[in-house]
Amino acid sequence: MDITFGGERAKISNGGQDLSLSLDQYSGSGFQSKHEYLFGRFDMQLKLVPGNSTGTVTTFYLSSQGAGQDEIHLEFLGNTTGSPYTIHTNVYSQGKGDKEQQFNLWFNPTAAFHTYTIVWNSQRIIFLIDNIPVRVFNNHEAAGVPFPKSQPMREYASLWNAVDWATQGGRVKTDWTKTPFTAYYRKFNANANKFGKSTTSENDNQAWQTQGINATGRNRIRWVQSKHMIYNYCNDHKRFTNGLPAECKCSRFL
Repeated sequence: MDITFGGERAKISNGGQDLSLSLDQYSGSGFQSKHEYLFGRFDMQLKLVPGNSTGTVTTFYLSSQGAGQDEIHLEFLGNTTGSPYTIHTNVYSQGKGDKEQQFNLWFNPTAAFHTYTIVWNSQRIIFLIDNIPVRVFNNHEAAGVPFPKSQPMREYASLWNAVDWATQGGRVKTDWTKTPFTAYYRKFNANANKFGKSTTSENDNQAWQTQGINATGRNRIRWVQSKHMIYNYCNDHKRFTNGLPAECKCSRFL
């Protein structure tokens, strides 16, 4: 991992296995992977900012470079003490996103480390928490829906201030007397195709290349989405006045 901004607010230890990011009123911090990847499984253990985390956004995401970028987002929106974090997911292809789904977590993500995973192959993108699938975004190019499959991406993480929108639409502001806000990351694992002069695999186990959602996974997604989903762009008719996006008419799983 390489530190991208924030100076001493970002710390890497234990041979690169343990990382922490801090935010104060002057700056946040972030890091990125040394390599670019084209498809893979990306796991990261996180322990989020405890207590009053209003206005903070902790991230773990993949992104390509330049105009028309592809991105796969996991963002954790802070909240007041005792109120749940919101996990915000989105997929960008060719620079266009607008595919948000949001969830409240069913555990305290500040008390211990939990594993957050992005599986990205040519057929689908799967978001998992502690190996429980919470969302799948399928390749519906046949229906005219762009899908990220040709641009290599790096893994990024950051902790930054989004006081204008992160917590309850920006109505609750950051309490800077609580700084520094700190999130902890560890055990980043990229079981993925490293992109370069020749694309090579980081690991011989390539199950992610065809990974889908089996019957157990479908039941788990249904549970998460029925009990913990708080926003789904595919249900937002007020936003999409000319009709929902094409992929919203397709199965969640196929």
